Amino acid sequence: MKARSVKWKAPMVVFYIFLVFILILFIQYAYLSLSPNVYGINMQAFAENRNTYSSLLHSKRGTIYDKDGDILAQDVSSYTVIAYLDESRTGSSDILYHVKDKQMTAEALSPLLNMEVDELLDLLNRDVYQVELGPGGRGITEILKQKIEELNLPGIDFIESYKRYYPNGDFASYIVGYAKKQTIDIELDNTIKQEEVLVGELGIEVQYNDLLKGINGYISYQQDRYGYKIPDTPEINEPAIDGSDIYLTIDTNIQRILESVVDTNVELYDPDWVTINVMDAKTGDILGSASSPSYDPNKLNLTNYENPLTSFVYEPGSVMKTYTYMCAIEKGTYQGDALYQSGSIDIEGTKIYDWNDVGWGEITYDRGFILSSNVATTNIMQNFLTKDDLKDCLTKYGFGQTTGIELPRELTGSVIFNYPVEVAAASYGQGITTTPVQHLQALSIIANDGYMVKPQIISKIVQNGEVIYEREIEKSQRIVSQSTIDKMHDLMYAAVNDEEGGAIGLAYRVDGMDVMGKTGTAEIYDEEHGGYLTGWNDYIYSFSGIFPADNPEIIIFVSVKRPNNGSNIGIKTMTQSAIESIAKYKGYISNNPNNDQINSYTVENYINKTTSNIVDDLDNKGLEVITLGDGEKIINQYPSVGTTVLTGEKVFLITNAKKITMPNLIGFSRIEAIALLDLLDVDYEINGYGFVTEQSIKVGEAIQEKLKLTLEQKYEDAKD
Repeated sequence: MKARSVKWKAPMVVFYIFLVFILILFIQYAYLSLSPNVYGINMQAFAENRNTYSSLLHSKRGTIYDKDGDILAQDVSSYTVIAYLDESRTGSSDILYHVKDKQMTAEALSPLLNMEVDELLDLLNRDVYQVELGPGGRGITEILKQKIEELNLPGIDFIESYKRYYPNGDFASYIVGYAKKQTIDIELDNTIKQEEVLVGELGIEVQYNDLLKGINGYISYQQDRYGYKIPDTPEINEPAIDGSDIYLTIDTNIQRILESVVDTNVELYDPDWVTINVMDAKTGDILGSASSPSYDPNKLNLTNYENPLTSFVYEPGSVMKTYTYMCAIEKGTYQGDALYQSGSIDIEGTKIYDWNDVGWGEITYDRGFILSSNVATTNIMQNFLTKDDLKDCLTKYGFGQTTGIELPRELTGSVIFNYPVEVAAASYGQGITTTPVQHLQALSIIANDGYMVKPQIISKIVQNGEVIYEREIEKSQRIVSQSTIDKMHDLMYAAVNDEEGGAIGLAYRVDGMDVMGKTGTAEIYDEEHGGYLTGWNDYIYSFSGIFPADNPEIIIFVSVKRPNNGSNIGIKTMTQSAIESIAKYKGYISNNPNNDQINSYTVENYINKTTSNIVDDLDNKGLEVITLGDGEKIINQYPSVGTTVLTGEKVFLITNAKKITMPNLIGFSRIEAIALLDLLDVDYEINGYGFVTEQSIKVGEAIQEKLKLTLEQKYEDAKD
C-alpha cells in the first residue's frame, strides 16, 4: 500500500497573517502621509508647535502727565521676592543657592517686607522647591529690591514683572483713573495662552485705554530639543508698539491746593461728599478737580466709582439764579430797578418762601439777586420770562446735555419742568439736576463776553515722539450779548462784595482779589420716600465763582453735601482759601515775599488804646498797619473785632487826630479801598475792578470833595 503525502498549512497561515499586518501598516502609513489631519489633529501644526518657540512681546502702556510734564501715571518694573527651599538647588556647590538659615533670613526680611518673622518662617518651612514671600514681597519697587540684594541672603531671588504706578497717590484720582492687571486669552501660533495685561477701569485710563495700551508684538522661531534656535530657520519678530502718552490740562500746583482744602474740610466737617473744580476761563482747560470720598489708585480703596466732576447729578439750588437772571436780561424784559414784595409768593396754592422765610420787604430785583431771593426769580418767571424761555436758555447754556469732555460716563442731568410750581422751583435751582462740569461750562459764557467755552481735560497726545493730537479752544458763537454780560458782572460782583446791600456771598471775598460769584443752598430730594429731606443738615451748599472780576481767568465751582455742622461755614472757608491760594500762585495778588510763613490772627478791640502800642503789636505779627492821622488814641478800626486775618493783610486804624488828610490808595484792592473810605466817611466813586491805579485827590491833601478812584488789574503780566 502506497503512503499518502500530508500538506503542511502552517507557512501559508503565517504568510497571510504577515500579509494582513503589512497591509495595515501600509494603510496607516498612507493615512499618516496623505491626510492633513490625523485623529482630528493637524499633524503639520502639531510638529511645528513641538519645535516652535513663541512669546508675547508686551507693549509699554503710555504715561499720563500733567500739563507741565510731571508724571501722574506710569508703568514701572515691580518684583516678587521668592525663596528657593530645596537643597538640590545648591547640590555639591560650596556656594549656597537655597535658604539654609531660615531664622536669620526671616529676621532680616521682616522689616523690609513689613511682615512678621513668624509669618515669614511659616513660608520658609514649607516642603516645596520655591515659595513667594507674600504679601509683603509682592509688587516691590526697584529701590526695595536693591535693599534686599544688599543683604546677600542665600536662596533669595526675584521675579520681575510690571505694574501701573501713580506717584502722587490720591491725587486727581477720578480724572486719571486707574488700570489694573487682568488675565486674558491670547492666540499665538494657533495656541491659546493666558497673559496678564493692564486694562483701564476708570477715568482717562479707561477712556483712552486703546491708545494707552499700545500693540503687543511677538517673537516666534524653531528650536531644537535643548531649546536653542535652529540655525538658518525663519524667525518672526513683530516688535511691540508702545502706547501713546497723554498730557492732561491739570495744573499740579492748583490740584495740590484743591486736595489740601478738601482734606481740611473733610476733617473738620465730615460731609457726605465734597467736590471742588477749577477751569481756565479762556481755554476751558480743567486745571484741578478734587473730591471726597476719593481713593489711592495704588491701593484701589474705592468707595465710590463715579467721577464727581461729570457724574454727580443733583439739584443745584440758588447758583441757578444766575442763569434765570441772565435769560431775562438777554430777553430785554428784565427791570432791575423794579420793586417786588419779598418774603413769600403764592403759586397756585403753593407758598414759595425766601430762605429767611420773611424776606426784606419791598426790594428791587437787582437786590433780590444779591440777597439770593427765591421770590425774586419766581416773580421773574411771572413777569419777565415764560416757561419756554427758561427751557431754551438753560439748554442753550449747556444744561440737560453732556459737555463732551474727554471723560467716561458723563451724565446729562435734567431740566424738565412743566407746571407753574415746577417752573418757579427751576428758576432757583430746585426740581432740576445738573453736574459740576456743566456749571463750569455755563459760567464760561459770563467769563468770555457771551461766548461759551467747552471744558477739556486733554492737552495733547504723543505717539512715538510725535504729537498726534493737540487741543484747540472750542468756543461757541455768541450766546449772550455784551450788555447782558456787563450786567451779570455787576450783579455777581455785588453778590460777593456788596456789604451795604447785605450780599449773601460776603464770606467768599478774598483780600486783594475781586471775585464775582453766586452762592447756592439746595434741599436734597428723598429718593426713597419722595419729597425733600428735612433733617437739620440735609442740604447741598454750592458756590460758583469767577476771578479776577475785571479780566476773568479762573472759574471755580464748589459743592458740599450734608456737612456735620449743618451750615455753609465749611464751603465758605474752603472756597476762600482755594481762591486766595490760586490767586497768589497765579500772581494775581501778592505772595507776601517778606514772610516765609502765613499765620492767622483774630482781630481784637483796639479802640481807645494807645496807637503806638497797637501798631508795634500788629507789626510784630506781620500785619500791614495803615494808620490814619497822628493821634495818640485809636477811635475806629478795620477789620472788626473777631475777624480772622492772615500774615501780610492790612489793618486800618483811625486815630483821634484833629485833621486826617488823603492817604495813598495806589495799589489797594477794591475791597481795601472801600473799607478804608467807609471808615473815613468819604464820598467816593469807583470805576473798574482790580487795584487802585489813580485817585483824584492827592496824598496829604484835605478831603473836601468826592473822591474818584480808577481800578485796573494789577498783575496782568503774570498771566499763564
